[in-house]
Amino acid sequence: MLMKRLFILGFIMGMVYFTLEGFWRGWTNITMLFVGGLCGVIVGSLNEYPDYINLKVWQQTLVAWPLVLIVEFVSGLVLNVWLGLQIWDYTGTLGSLYGQVSLPYALLWLPLIPFGIWLDDWLRWKLFDEEEPPKLESIYRDLIRLR
Repeated sequence: MLMKRLFILGFIMGMVYFTLEGFWRGWTNITMLFVGGLCGVIVGSLNEYPDYINLKVWQQTLVAWPLVLIVEFVSGLVLNVWLGLQIWDYTGTLGSLYGQVSLPYALLWLPLIPFGIWLDDWLRWKLFDEEEPPKLESIYRDLIRLR
């Protein structure tokens, strides 16, 4: 049952990421459905574990951020370097690491991660009858205030 839930959550969050990237870049690749879904499941699952359940959103964001960057880097090596799909290339961008991650795009994850945390909680509430999450705007308000 847990794997089925994670698959459903990953697929939906992957579709959201796939769509956002399509709007941002003007195009995307189907593999981003899976990469975005994996990142969404990782980000959303943090507050399901006892060690992280009481962390504030800004703390969850700081825990999730390097995990997302690791997924982006590894998937970039596999998809872009090894398979030659050339989905993205950050070569020449500030702080680029082998063209797969860069500082400006790494910073873009910071406002997206709280949305992923909220979306996971909202989907669990709507689909699996778990507790209702706080409103999205209150999450960002608390994030700005470091509460």
